[in-house]
Amino acid sequence: MGNGERKVYVVLGAGALGYARYCFASLFRQSLEALHVRLITDGAEDVKKVAECVAGIEGQERHRWEVIGKAQTDERAAEFYRGRAEVLAFRGGHPCWRKVTDPVMYAEAGEECVLLDPDLYFPNPFTFEATPGRGILLMWQKPNCLYPPESVYGAFTAPVQLADHVDIGVAHVREVIDWQWVDWLIGRLGGWRGANAGGLPRSMHIEAILWSALAMKMGGGYLDRAYWVCWRRSAWKRVLMKARVSGVKMMRREKLMHAKCFHAGGHAKYWIADAAKAGILESGEAQREPGTVMPFEELRLGKYETQQRMKRVLKGMGFYKVMGG
Repeated sequence: MGNGERKVYVVLGAGALGYARYCFASLFRQSLEALHVRLITDGAEDVKKVAECVAGIEGQERHRWEVIGKAQTDERAAEFYRGRAEVLAFRGGHPCWRKVTDPVMYAEAGEECVLLDPDLYFPNPFTFEATPGRGILLMWQKPNCLYPPESVYGAFTAPVQLADHVDIGVAHVREVIDWQWVDWLIGRLGGWRGANAGGLPRSMHIEAILWSALAMKMGGGYLDRAYWVCWRRSAWKRVLMKARVSGVKMMRREKLMHAKCFHAGGHAKYWIADAAKAGILESGEAQREPGTVMPFEELRLGKYETQQRMKRVLKGMGFYKVMGG
């Protein structure tokens, strides 16, 4: 293994291993390409737990992998982001934000970074899509994961353009990000000042706002949603969940016959273990062909305001109280 390896990164804490172990097992088993996986985690105890988990997964020996702790990434970031005070402070906010900042520090000049969340499942033998020379590839979802509203409005007034329908379960990018611009944007959004100190709220979704803005600035497009599937908590699924339909039965409804990857966001991540044990997630059909990349769609302020008004109406009617937020 060497030059042909795909460069894959996962940012996670050891607390995610209950479902992440199934992500790793399916990734190592189903990838038709050699991988070099860097697992970026937190303290020494997390490093130990993640390493022990991955070492016990069948098929991991087919690929290269390593676990990197926060002490190591902090040291690297101090040099890599020297002079980028907002980026450096941002790394100390929500742990998910480090998915934006940390993987690229380990990439060679211009080298690809395939970024994965730990709540993914790879149901069939597959190949990753080609990472563009410039630009970003992101998953598509409806509606999007841009939240909280005050930070989204902050991006509109920065001003920057935002891509609609973004899901950041999988992202392809190269080490060509304009970090001066990112530093400026984080500052315009309020920056990370610490809990209850003003600035950005400690919300994991801030990560999506940054990727959405980077997508519109750098170009690229959405991964083919026939191959790269995102779970959506639709109104009908809310009804089924309220009726206490089991996770396995819920997962049977997903169309994964031809999927390369399934992002089990939200509640679905906790169903992966039972669904995998039930053997309902895999068809065995290899998916080697590249999907069709669709251009990013801009989220317009007027559309976002309409969406927020509708949410306020539904909240006033008690919809979220009854069906879940």
